[in-house]
Amino acid sequence: MQTRLTLYILVFLILGTASGMILYKHLVLGFPLLPDDKKLVWTIEARIDFIAQGDPVIVSFALPPKNPNTILLEEDFASPDYGFSELTTPDGRRAQWSKRTATGPQIAYYRLAAYKTDRIEATPSSDIPSAPVKPEFDEAQQTAATTLLDQARSKSANTEIFTRELIKSLNSQSPTQNTSLLINDQARADDKTNLVINLLALENISARIVRGLYLEGGRRRQSLTNFIEIHDGTQWLLFDQDTGNSGLPENFLIWQHGDQSLLDVIGGKNSRVSFSIIENTQSSRNLVLHDNKNKNAALIDFSIYSLPIEQQNAFKMILLLPIGALIVVIMRLVIGLRTSGTFMPILIALALIQTTLLTGIIMFLIVVSTGLLIRFYLSRLNLLFVARISAVIIVVIAIMASISIISNKLGLSQALTVTFFPLIILAWTIERMSVLWEEDGPREVFIQGSGSLITAVIAYLFMTNRIVEYLTFNFPELMLINLAFILILGQYTGYRLSELYRFKSLERRHHVSG
Repeated sequence: MQTRLTLYILVFLILGTASGMILYKHLVLGFPLLPDDKKLVWTIEARIDFIAQGDPVIVSFALPPKNPNTILLEEDFASPDYGFSELTTPDGRRAQWSKRTATGPQIAYYRLAAYKTDRIEATPSSDIPSAPVKPEFDEAQQTAATTLLDQARSKSANTEIFTRELIKSLNSQSPTQNTSLLINDQARADDKTNLVINLLALENISARIVRGLYLEGGRRRQSLTNFIEIHDGTQWLLFDQDTGNSGLPENFLIWQHGDQSLLDVIGGKNSRVSFSIIENTQSSRNLVLHDNKNKNAALIDFSIYSLPIEQQNAFKMILLLPIGALIVVIMRLVIGLRTSGTFMPILIALALIQTTLLTGIIMFLIVVSTGLLIRFYLSRLNLLFVARISAVIIVVIAIMASISIISNKLGLSQALTVTFFPLIILAWTIERMSVLWEEDGPREVFIQGSGSLITAVIAYLFMTNRIVEYLTFNFPELMLINLAFILILGQYTGYRLSELYRFKSLERRHHVSG
């Protein structure tokens, strides 16, 4: 009883550890559970045009902030003969191009690839706004603003609703005289943004401008869209300044917070920036591995991904072995299928993976059958065990070489891969079956040989499944779950399914006699 309790505790610890590691990789690092999981990756190119006037040139351009729900994969900066540096300022990241002297039209490019994640962005606790500065309006505008604020306040119960009602009133299809006085149809987007921020300041609500891009493929010569972000005392809330809808829109990339300039050009004129966007799909698993944040995670840094590619390819095959081992344990302990050795079916399954299923089975039967015939002949020579095994190995090599040569002449390229069969194991199988033939007869040889082949085919079907291959390589922690199941099955002492079938005849006799 004490031994069984210890085993259950060990299994529980193994399952808990493996499950925790798998959930961490999936939920925190973002590893997908299916091989075909893909994400949209957006490539955004910002083009900066201006005319240099023959003086020293400094171009400063705001870069998008890094946040948890948007992963910036690659960033490229290009401009001929310009020096470049990336600066971190209190207002955010900025790119800076500089040149001693330049004349005429100039172009600078900034390109990035990004994709959206399911992570929820948390506003840093230090990002607390200062008290808003109340604007100065003339008497007529002040009266209109006060009336507009009173109307919005009467329809709201908190800061979020108040902001939504204010924006809706400013965008009404039938504007009142007060609204028309504050805003006109020719007002630019920045003018409307500044108006909303000023009106909110009169209500002692801190607000700031947020600029961003809608991520839609095939868009060219686009400009940033203005949003308004308010602080309700605990967190920042984002609003569409044209509709009043709150929250971050789907496929919207925030480029800049605050009223600092998007583009500054010293030594040039007629500067402008435009954006082009294209979309493509990439494997979610590859994106996770290229995420700079994930590269520092221990489960990735100290993992198979840190090995050279050649070793990674080798482990793709090695990590399938626990699946084969679990199949063998189930087939022998639960089903009751007898096999030739414990791990011979796994090795046969590996050989079938290198060939195709049908070709591998045919080659296996040919080699083993021919080897058995040779083994019976060698047994008549009264050779010692070591010499007999060595002779069988040489015969097996000769058989495989002959099959490969004949297959090549016949144009059967699949049969050439028969050389992947483990020679020593085949030789030992032939020797084992021949001894079994002598001791228990051909029936037992057929039973164990068939059991080995059936188990190998089932293991092959699991080991070649795309989902199984993906999970075993990207979640090697599954080995621990396999281990836990094998430990539990190792305690199984009940009837095998084959025994239940065998005992049916006794049950029939009991009913007949009764």
